[in-house]
Amino acid sequence: MTAPPDLEALLGSLRAFAIPMTTKFRGITVREGALIRGPAGWGEFSPFAEYGPRESARWLASALEAATAGWPAPVRDRVPVNVTVPAVPAARAHEIAAASGCRTAKVKVAERAPAGAGDGERGRADAEDIARVEAVRDALGPDGRVRIDVNGRWDVAHATRMLAELDRFGLEYAEQPCATLAEMAELRRAVRVPLAADESIRRAEDPLRVRAAGAADIVVLKVQPLGGVRAALRIAEACGLPVVVSSAVDSSVGLAAGVALAAALPELPYACGLATMSLLAGDVTAAPLAAADGFLPVRRPAVSAAQLARWEVDPGPWRDRAAAAAKFLGEVAPGDGGGPAGGDAGGGPAGGDRRDGGGGPAGGDAGGAW
Repeated sequence: MTAPPDLEALLGSLRAFAIPMTTKFRGITVREGALIRGPAGWGEFSPFAEYGPRESARWLASALEAATAGWPAPVRDRVPVNVTVPAVPAARAHEIAAASGCRTAKVKVAERAPAGAGDGERGRADAEDIARVEAVRDALGPDGRVRIDVNGRWDVAHATRMLAELDRFGLEYAEQPCATLAEMAELRRAVRVPLAADESIRRAEDPLRVRAAGAADIVVLKVQPLGGVRAALRIAEACGLPVVVSSAVDSSVGLAAGVALAAALPELPYACGLATMSLLAGDVTAAPLAAADGFLPVRRPAVSAAQLARWEVDPGPWRDRAAAAAKFLGEVAPGDGGGPAGGDAGGGPAGGDRRDGGGGPAGGDAGGAW
């Protein structure tokens, strides 16, 4: 995309925040980011600390889209969401799912056994995971939907065993059971549980690689890393796989962009991973985007001066990050978030056949968490 002519003024409006997490999440205890204000409203720019200027350019493009252009018209006025059940004991998992009001639960697994754990320790961790999933299934009843999130921590053999065991609870799908596309494709040919790719997707071309490799049945898309709502819509169309929209642990400003994407998709067969405000101890708005009865409303919360001031930090470092990222906006092609999203995604039906791997190369690394 081309940097807007008023970029300097837009970056001058930047306000930075640091909001504590209610629980440690993927090593993060404080969610930091920045807000940029433009004629269309506020946009969020919150790439994680390890992201350099080139990768952060897509996050900046997303913020600038929100601030200057707004988002496409929605085709629905609310978005179904899942409750996330962390790696807690089974009794607590039951409580969380039952109290959530959601009809879909994402259960975290594979988090208890550390790297290098012995067979006994891994066996105990697996038993805890199975008990947790069983408790959530009991809490939601037979009509609820239960999915698991592995964060790429299983190898193919372990994933095959665990999915065979967990499938008796009627899994909706397994999110990123293995780390690499090659492993995901191999696993997908061996199991009947649908697979979703999350960590495998960080750039615009990644959903197309996932489909070409026959590595997943579903793709998980996040707005900021893909360059904005319009970019993500084009990527979803080019990929041709069902989409689950998820958050990058955004404030309500960033979550609103995720909701806008979910609301604009022609089809939304799965509940979205956007009910993440409970992970933050506060927000920049007085009316946070919080789920009610398993849905988020399609709305854009106003930034509250008082709430922002509560969490505000020195904007200088974030202005520097945004200015550095802006130098790479020219590499973020309009509508594709930074990579070639057009064209054929793999030469066959969406996702390919489980037996042949989808007609494309199965190689490639998962590439990180976001």
